[in-house]
Amino acid sequence: MTILENPPSGATAGRVALTIYRGRTGDRNPRAMQGSAVLGRALGARMGVAPKVIGESLPPLGERWDVELAAARPGLRELAATCRAALDAGQAPVSAIGRCAAALGTLPVIARRWPEICLVWFDAHADCNTPTSIARPYLGGMPISAAAGLWDSGLGSGLRLENVVLVGSRDIDPDEWELIHAGAPRLLPVGPDLATRLHETIAGRVVYVHLDCDVLEPGIVPTEYLSPGGLTLQDLRETMEVLARGHTIGLEIAEYEATWPDGDQAASPEGLVDAVEPLIDSFLKPPEA
Repeated sequence: MTILENPPSGATAGRVALTIYRGRTGDRNPRAMQGSAVLGRALGARMGVAPKVIGESLPPLGERWDVELAAARPGLRELAATCRAALDAGQAPVSAIGRCAAALGTLPVIARRWPEICLVWFDAHADCNTPTSIARPYLGGMPISAAAGLWDSGLGSGLRLENVVLVGSRDIDPDEWELIHAGAPRLLPVGPDLATRLHETIAGRVVYVHLDCDVLEPGIVPTEYLSPGGLTLQDLRETMEVLARGHTIGLEIAEYEATWPDGDQAASPEGLVDAVEPLIDSFLKPPEA
């Protein structure tokens, strides 16, 4: 299902392609499918850009990773086509994608267009597992490794693992630590001068950004995984200011849930949107002469 919620408006509308992806991606609860719509509308309101909506919120399957992937693949192919069309039109792709596994669709498209793209991946997890590297594979823990060709998702690859920068990752599996210790991907842990360290790492590079909300300290926004020791919204904003000053071509935000997990209390995405505002504002600026 594809919907254009409102007609574009304003002189900046054509510079950004905003997508809400609310299809299945190995979900264990429906809150992120619902949350992507809430977040996407908030991003659209802030930018004055109409979102394109792909997929529909359906009950989670609760199946093995391969069954979940088969169910998600048609929607992820549409997401990939939408991302490709945005790049073809010279637009910055900005997406609210529900779960991290939706990056199985976006990352190969980005990597094909920009073979040396620097992927800045904000996440409490490294998401570099493979179907055989851990006892219980989870689809959302494998998008980077699939895009890097460590296993075949059926959705493409092309990402260079040495061009991946993990920001704020701290809940990391042994197989992922082996990759990090070998030098690819690179890890920038939470701590003092994070924005400065990020600036030094990405200087002069073309960047695409993935933001998983569990990179934040638990309790700031609703998300499925709770991993203490995360970023504050101020930390996040400072890194977004760094990314806005460089050559960043797009942004996707995952794992924002519509309600808090312990009840039906709705959450507001405004604090999160405030934190990423420097980057989304940079997409709306006219190109320099």
